[in-house]
This record gives sequence, C-alpha cells and structure tokens, in this order.
Amino acid sequence: MSDHEPSDADESTPADTDQTATTGDRAAAAAKVKTFPQTPGVYLMKDAAGRVIYVGKAKNLRARASSYFLKAAEQDRRTADLVQEIRDIDYLEADSEVDALLLESRLVKDVQPRFNSDLKDDKTFPYLQITTHEDYPRVEFTRTPRQKGVKLYGPFTSAGSLRGAIVVLQRIFKFRTCSLDIDANDDQWRWFRPCLLASIDQCTAPCNLRISKEEYRRDINRLKTFLDGGKKRLIEEMRQEMLAASTALEFERAARLRDEIRLLETLDQRGDLEEHVQPEVFLVDPKKGLAGLEKVLGLPRPPRVIEGVDIAHLAGNETVASLVQFIDGLPFKPGYKRYRIKTVSGIDDFKSIHEVVSRRFSRLAREGASLPDIFLVDGGKGQLSAAMDALESLGIVAPCVISLAKREEEVFLPGRSEPLRLSRDSYSLRLLEYVRDEAHRFAQHYHHLLRNKRSFDEDR
Repeated sequence: MSDHEPSDADESTPADTDQTATTGDRAAAAAKVKTFPQTPGVYLMKDAAGRVIYVGKAKNLRARASSYFLKAAEQDRRTADLVQEIRDIDYLEADSEVDALLLESRLVKDVQPRFNSDLKDDKTFPYLQITTHEDYPRVEFTRTPRQKGVKLYGPFTSAGSLRGAIVVLQRIFKFRTCSLDIDANDDQWRWFRPCLLASIDQCTAPCNLRISKEEYRRDINRLKTFLDGGKKRLIEEMRQEMLAASTALEFERAARLRDEIRLLETLDQRGDLEEHVQPEVFLVDPKKGLAGLEKVLGLPRPPRVIEGVDIAHLAGNETVASLVQFIDGLPFKPGYKRYRIKTVSGIDDFKSIHEVVSRRFSRLAREGASLPDIFLVDGGKGQLSAAMDALESLGIVAPCVISLAKREEEVFLPGRSEPLRLSRDSYSLRLLEYVRDEAHRFAQHYHHLLRNKRSFDEDR
C-alpha cells in the first residue's frame, strides 16, 4: 500500500464530516444553554450561517431554552424542524416577564425569524392596539388590527401572555379597555356610572370625566414610552414629575406617581403572566357571546360584567364557594373570590347559595360598587330561587340573575316556569358555559387547597 493511499479505517466522506460538525455544534449550543441565567429574557436560536431563525421569551432563560435540547423537542412536530437547524443560541436579559414579552415582540418584528411564523400554524398574531382618534384612547387586544386611527404594538407570539401583560400594565397606567365612545365635551358623561375597574383603582374612569383629557393622554403617552422600550427613561421622568408635584404641594398626584414608579420597578414580582388572565380556551369571539346574551336575555345593552358562583364540598362536612368575574367576555382574575360557608351545617346547596349571594351583594351595597350585568348561578330552579331570596332579603333590585343546569344546559330565569334552551352551538351558551366551568374549576381548586391543609394538619 502506498503512503498516500488511505486505509479503510481512515476513510471518511464529506457527509460524515458535516454530520459530525452538526452534532458538535448542537452539543456546544446545548452546553451553552446551561450557562444561561435563571432570569427573564429572550433567547435567539441561530442556524449554521449565524442567522436568527427563532426568538422566544422566557421567565427563566436557562429552563426554557434548555427544553429545546431535550429528546421531546426533537419528536414534537411543532419544534422538530426548528431543533434540527439550531447551531447556536444567544440571549438578552430583561427586568421582568413583561419586559421580555415586549422585547420579544420588537425583535420578531425587526428580525422576522422564519420559525416565529412557521410555528404559529397560520394563526393570526395578536396585537396590542391603542386608539389615537378618541378624546380618551382605549387599549385593546386584537387579532384584526385597524389600518388607521391606531398605534399598534406587536405582533406577539402568546395571546395569553399579552392579555396578562395588559392586566398588569392597566394597574400601573390605569387606561380604559372598554368600547365606550366618550366625548370629553359632553357633560352628560358626569352622570355615567363607571364599571368596577374604577372601584379597584385600575382605571381612572374617563367615562365619568373623573380625569381630564390632557392628564389621561399623559398616562397613555407614558404607556407608549414603556411599550417602546423606554422604561428607564420613563421612570426617571416620572421621578422628576413626582418631585415637582410634591414641591407644588400636589400631594395626591405625587403619591400616585410614587405608586406607579414602584409598580414599574417591581414588575418582576407580578408572577406568571398567564396567571393574570385565563388562557384562550373560549374559542369564539367573546363579543358575539355578549351580543347573543343581550338578545336572548332581553337586556338593554350587551353585558359588560358577568359573575358566576359555584359550591364545592369538603369531605361532606365543609362547604366552600367560588365567585368568578368576567369583563367583556374574558376572565378577570383580580375579581375572583373564595368563600368558606359559615352558616350552613352539612350539605345544603340552596342555603349555601343564599349565604354567598347575601355576602357578595351586601358588600357591593356597602361599598357603593356597581352590580354585575349578569349573575350566573350553577344549578337549576332551586339554586336560582335561593339566590333571588337572598337578594329580596337584602332589598336589592336584582340584576339579571340566571342559573345554568349542567345536564341539559338549560338556562333558568326568575318568573319563568320553563327553561330557556339555547342552541348548543350558540355563542351565548358557550360564554355562559365558560363562566360556569371557570367557577367550578376555581371552587374545586379551593376545595383541594383546604383538603390538603386538613391532611397536613392531621399528619402533624
């Protein structure tokens, strides 16, 4: 054998070399991920040419990015193609999950990575939309953005996270999300009763003209600055504004700015965004559900606030209840409440409903808060009668109170002997089912918490 004739052991094809390099690159990327911080941020997947092919956000960069190098990611049809092309990965840290969500959106828009589109299965991306043509601009979640009269942010890759971010940001900037057409020059709005968001200090109630058009727009401009990535500059400007307000003895305004600054600085403590708003399990347009309820229930306008209650029993001798709240057809987690039934011994759903309704509406009356447009009780005629008896004993003029029976999905209304039977495919029934099922889920969750606590106490 000549010196320059390769032996069988030395032979290798270009394909073998490429495969070895590919495996090596992916192994290096997998090792690199293990050095990522366990903080919020975005990660950037790159191919062999160094091009960014995917951008994702994470509450924990190391944990989230590492998941792409597990065998499950190679086998999942949604990620398999992406995983095969990953050769390198980088990251950018963010102060919070909200900041990471916004950073991801800006990068997706600027870089347009191929797999950010491919992995959406042709769904329409969600956007955050701010109206610009109104006296009091509104902030909206939308999948069909307008072409004129709005400022758009997005696209976002997670609808649930965007909805959660809107809830978090509304607590800071107190913008409106309603669909009212408010005219700042029409004094009749001063007699309009604001929704519960004003009661919990999550909206400045422009619908009641409690805030001037100029001051409200300052809040919207602050929101825009934050959404554009100017958080540090915004906080510094707000600090200067707070000091100026304090010097001018405008202590209420200074205190509000102080609280807003604190909330901005502690966004990392807001928790998982998906916890703030229920994921999109209601697969029809909520507006169609609300319009349907207006029609079938004979309401003067589409309902804005719906509350639902459900009862759960703990080992047959302790009863708990849940109350969930929906605004504009979507769950509003800050409005959820839990109750331990105090006046009922044993299992008695009717008396338990009576107690919960009494406690809920007596509190609303004490606080002068708005009543829900629809109050939904899980059950049939008996549960509905118990709720109406509670309202009558309080001397409260009832809102639209209804019950929804599980077996045939029949809707019972006060004063009607026969139930209302809605089409199983109707948007209105789907929305009522969504409220009922969420109340049931929340009641069962509380039931399990108490049961686990009891087991823990017994084991001590």
